Amino acid sequence: MKVAATSVPTGRPYRMQARARAAAETGESILDAAAAVFWERPLKDIPLDEVARRAGVSVQTVIRRYGGKDGLFAAATKREDERIRRQRDQARVGDLAGAVRVLVDHYEEVGTGVLRLLAEEDNVPGLRGLTDRGRAHHRDWCARVFAPALANRRGVGRERRLAQLVAVTDVLVWKLLRRDRGLSRKQTELALRELLEPLLGGT
Repeated sequence: MKVAATSVPTGRPYRMQARARAAAETGESILDAAAAVFWERPLKDIPLDEVARRAGVSVQTVIRRYGGKDGLFAAATKREDERIRRQRDQARVGDLAGAVRVLVDHYEEVGTGVLRLLAEEDNVPGLRGLTDRGRAHHRDWCARVFAPALANRRGVGRERRLAQLVAVTDVLVWKLLRRDRGLSRKQTELALRELLEPLLGGT
């Protein structure tokens, strides 16, 4: 009986897969570097050569991959937005202590950068869209996490209570407690819980 010859795979598909993996890893390294610089410096002061140096690539590689500073900024902020959403969304509905802990985790990591973005938003083209998305997500987060406190409210009363919850959990309140007043992280979390507790009751 004649046995059909078995074709031996060439190395080309494997080389192509390896190149694709390497390209993906390079892209992630560039975005990692861009995100790190993004949170450290004013947006107008972010040089592509610094991003390239941290990523271990050339400036031309950054430009070829993302089309320059604007494209890199768009890709990095999109990924950071998704990462922050995942981190913030770990807070469970109705768990005040857990929600405050997740919130302070977020502000301890990027609060200083968020404050800088807010200070720059009127002077850097395209930045207002990013900060507005951040405000919208924070509002949605409060509506979800504190849903039990809003369940029996309607209309203006609900909007007022939600606005209060948004205000108390804003990054500026964290700055006031943590930076301006010098509270420890533990005391900052306690202060936020004490501010929120009256808003979570039935009155």
